[in-house]
Amino acid sequence: MQERMSQTCDVVVLLSGTGSNLQALIDSTRTGNSPVRIAAVISNRADAYGLQRARDAGIDTRALDHKAFEGREAFDAALIELIDAFNPKLVVLAGFMRILSAGFVRHYQGRLLNIHPSLLPKYKGLHTHERALEAGDTEHGCSVHFVTEELDGGPLVVQAVIPVELQDSPQSLAQRVHVQEHLIYPMAVRWFAEGRLALGEQGALLDGQLLAASGHLIRN
Repeated sequence: MQERMSQTCDVVVLLSGTGSNLQALIDSTRTGNSPVRIAAVISNRADAYGLQRARDAGIDTRALDHKAFEGREAFDAALIELIDAFNPKLVVLAGFMRILSAGFVRHYQGRLLNIHPSLLPKYKGLHTHERALEAGDTEHGCSVHFVTEELDGGPLVVQAVIPVELQDSPQSLAQRVHVQEHLIYPMAVRWFAEGRLALGEQGALLDGQLLAASGHLIRN
């Protein structure tokens, strides 16, 4: 493990919004001799507050406006070129509000992570907190997964589970899920950086062992 830890893992983060998960990643790199180095933060929105968070932390930033390209494939090709200029070992999606093309996903197979605000495979897509409440679920949470060509469908790495409370609204539920996101995303990124986490043929591997279909579960 010490040998693994001695090597820095360069990471590129993609985002479209406020960047709260980026901030959690930045904070996690400042403690405990982290092997993670955020090499760059890229957004498809020049006004995304996440870019300011990165600049405040001294991290390189780039903006690439998807509206300037003729279609998804053209944008993704330019995005790949921009990302690869930083030569990252891992690409992290942190609220990147773009559906990625199959070619993009294949290019980064095994080194592309996403976080989703539900207990996948439940509630892929948007409005997850509203949907959990409407279904009367007693538990909700968030999931980190490897990205594949299936939307929100890649092998699960870790899930944080919280109870749904009687008085919960979509907003209160989202707030408590965010707290868990900020814990499990840096954890998963660190596992990858340490060489502990990998994508195998049959799913996500942690310390060489195939994780369960639900990933590593953390209950709160």
